[in-house]
Amino acid sequence: MKRIVEMRKSMRLLALFLVAVVVLGLAAASRESWAAPFSAAKIIFEVNATDGDAGIQVFLDGEPWKNVKIFNPDKVQIAEFRAQGGPMNLEGFGLTELFSESNEPPFEDFPLQDVLDLFLEGKYEFKGTTVGGASLKSIATLSHVIPCGPEIVLEDPLPFDEAIIKWTPVTNEFDPATEECGESTDVDIVGYQVIVGTFQVTLPASATQVTVPPEFLEPNTVYLFEVLAIEKSGNQTITEGSFETE
Repeated sequence: MKRIVEMRKSMRLLALFLVAVVVLGLAAASRESWAAPFSAAKIIFEVNATDGDAGIQVFLDGEPWKNVKIFNPDKVQIAEFRAQGGPMNLEGFGLTELFSESNEPPFEDFPLQDVLDLFLEGKYEFKGTTVGGASLKSIATLSHVIPCGPEIVLEDPLPFDEAIIKWTPVTNEFDPATEECGESTDVDIVGYQVIVGTFQVTLPASATQVTVPPEFLEPNTVYLFEVLAIEKSGNQTITEGSFETE
């Protein structure tokens, strides 16, 4: 009789243990499913059509976090970022924004197709923990659709007080096989960005030119510039150029 009672007690303890395990598992799953999103999470390709190279860029933002992990579409962790305490042990301090980009080896050393194969197309998962212990989670989609670089239309030299940079609209996709502008028109340009020294502006997809304010220029000076075509996926391609002011 005593042995039967002990067996019953053991069975009740085992049942309670299993219930606790299930409850903890459900609580963990609930925390994961109710994790707050980052305010921004993005992963894109950037191609330089002039130099012939490509790399990956990651951007995220959110309330102060102490760690973030990024997983590719195969659920493989590809990156981890941590905010660690220093000598002053600033408790409660974390990071709120992160921008990181890979190196950009030339196509001769690392072909564009190899870059695409390294970073799979699909959904990337950003998981993090705030300094307060809350969970953060967002999904960002990486596309393999890369726009061609803008074709620059430029007169050189340019008037100092009316330096206009022009380009033709981008309508085609960059071909990873030839590493040149291809025939596919499966692109959707959402904007252009122009950078000349400290002058930087983002323009709508309808734009085909920009006037650089004279406050950013000096006469008889050579300037390097970039025009970026930005696809709806976020992927962007750069064309570089230069001009001299009169």
